Amino acid sequence: MIFDPLYLLMLLPVLLLSAWASLLTRQRFTKYSKVRAYSGYTGAHAAKRMLEANGVYNVTIERTRGMLSDHYDPRTKSLRLSEAVHDSNSLAAVGVACHEAGHALQHAQGYAALGLRSTLVPVASLGSGAAPLIFVLGLLFQAPAIMYFAIALFAAVFLFTLVTLPVEYNASARAKEHIVTCGIVSPDQAADAGKVLNAAFLTYLASAASALMTLLYYLLRSGLLGGRSRD
Repeated sequence: MIFDPLYLLMLLPVLLLSAWASLLTRQRFTKYSKVRAYSGYTGAHAAKRMLEANGVYNVTIERTRGMLSDHYDPRTKSLRLSEAVHDSNSLAAVGVACHEAGHALQHAQGYAALGLRSTLVPVASLGSGAAPLIFVLGLLFQAPAIMYFAIALFAAVFLFTLVTLPVEYNASARAKEHIVTCGIVSPDQAADAGKVLNAAFLTYLASAASALMTLLYYLLRSGLLGGRSRD
């Protein structure tokens, strides 16, 4: 696959989008890490303020390592914030922290798309690692059944990336709303705080596009799309 010109041709635009989105996210995070939020809240305090304003008191906020490693774990109801977010009172920090708090609110309020994404995690994790190898084996041995199995596995990966889009968009929308209503940023700072989240959403969009192109490639090479498979 890596050396297949068709695969490279299909994936190249998506790789460029992904690289641009990642660069834009880091640039905006760096830029707005230098701008203090109106309230002076750190990311940890902002997330706690947003959660408590919505009646959620059972989420643990923890510090974790890694650049932009922030995430919410619904299994343990833990909101894990990187050091650059947890301890900073910048617009970037409170924006990211409140985005993750948005996921905690989704969980607390039974947001259906989040539940579906959580259900898909095991099979999507298996598919992303195993499907490419299984598909190559199917091609080598000219075994359609093996290729079809790989396609089914990777279809779950694509579905996961697709479901992720509304989950992430909704979390950002919640953050953009509550970051102002909770007094974390002033109204004139809201747009700048949201710019980091907008850039980050592009990375999820690129991930979904990449999964789609890979799935289409499998369908083409297996012959399920466009006629006979190509050697």
